[in-house]
Amino acid sequence: MDPAPTSAAPLSAPTQKSKDPADPHRRKVATAAALASAVEWYDYFVFGIAAALVLGDLYFPAGSSSAGVLAAFATFAVGFLARPIGGVIAGQLGDKRGRKPMLVLALTLMGVSTTGIGLLPTYETVGIAAPILLVTLRVLQGIAVGAQWGGAMLMATEYAPEGKRGLYGSLVQLGVPIGVVTANTVFLVAGAATSESAFEAWGWRVPFMVGILVLVLAWYIHTRVEETPEFRAAEKALAEKEKGEKGDGGGKSSPLRTILRHHLGTVFLAGGSFAVNTATFYIIITGVLDYTTRELDMKRSAVLTVSLCVSLTQLALIPASAALSDRIGRLRIYAIGAAGLAVWAVPMFLLIDTGSLLWLAVGTFVTSCFLSIMYGPQAALFAELFTAEMRYTGASLGYQIAAVFGGGLAPFVMVLLLEATGTSMAVSAYIIGLAVIALVSIKVLAGRASSR
Repeated sequence: MDPAPTSAAPLSAPTQKSKDPADPHRRKVATAAALASAVEWYDYFVFGIAAALVLGDLYFPAGSSSAGVLAAFATFAVGFLARPIGGVIAGQLGDKRGRKPMLVLALTLMGVSTTGIGLLPTYETVGIAAPILLVTLRVLQGIAVGAQWGGAMLMATEYAPEGKRGLYGSLVQLGVPIGVVTANTVFLVAGAATSESAFEAWGWRVPFMVGILVLVLAWYIHTRVEETPEFRAAEKALAEKEKGEKGDGGGKSSPLRTILRHHLGTVFLAGGSFAVNTATFYIIITGVLDYTTRELDMKRSAVLTVSLCVSLTQLALIPASAALSDRIGRLRIYAIGAAGLAVWAVPMFLLIDTGSLLWLAVGTFVTSCFLSIMYGPQAALFAELFTAEMRYTGASLGYQIAAVFGGGLAPFVMVLLLEATGTSMAVSAYIIGLAVIALVSIKVLAGRASSR
């Protein structure tokens, strides 16, 4: 049984109620949520870049270069496996105790774990303890980002003014390209400021040390930002309901239990709709970085520069697609992006395989456009799939399921496919398969929305 929640906003016609505070505080909350997302994703992405460049040799030195990269990417994937844990824990507590405290906790955990990676000794220094500690810290990063997204997304969307939930939700989504741009920039600066040997010895650690600034932002949100009005209203209604249930011998409700019993289908459809986006994203920012430098002998700094420039274009495309979804519907925009990824998957790798920086930029730029078209309205879409009292849990689970089966495994699967087949067309087929799953999921969600 998986009935559509009756109080969530329609998916094809974006309407919503508004219980908003004064504009100045709304803007402050939206800015804080966007910054929280940006610094959290920065911390998360520096690991992916480091995994593609240096972690294999420093923490998994045995075997071939491919084996070391696979081990590093497997550690990268472990963070994604931990993300649903963060989503479940924060979702349960966030739907019961509030969005803000879970966001603060997630930021604190991310700051501590990222700084810890920057200080971690290598395999040569402490032996097997080094990869064990690296995996442990990566798990903590995964739990943190799994907890963060729902909190930041709901802080933004639940404060959004009438008719602008998509646009406000996209401010949190901008954290991804901002995180990518910042991570790539810091790595480029660290590489330019050090020799090759110095970069491998200590230069790669500098981007991780920036993570300590996350703790400052966590303190600011804790002391200066208020809880969302929608949560306060849902909390009051839930308290009154539970008071009546106790009088009838009922127990306290659990958002997770409600999701698992009645809305699990919606969670999986949400995950299925988004897996192609997150998989393709990590392929072009992490998998392609390894592929072009290791297999095509392209320069690391040049490929990082291309990735940085391509990510900059998302800063305009993400809010534009989100604003358009406020006018013509989330799922319509979402489907255009998914279809575009399916069509472009083969041309993208044909261009990358030329070994030309220009064609690499063209191939990944077009892909980035389709990713942005999907990613812009995604926060508002997932928020509207669930009612306020279970929204943190439901939206987080849908997002993190996609992250596990899409993004977390994508660079690892890419290397395996390349090793097994010797052709990048196998990776294109992987993207196309995920895009088909996304389009089917979107069609089912659209059918449910039209039947309400």
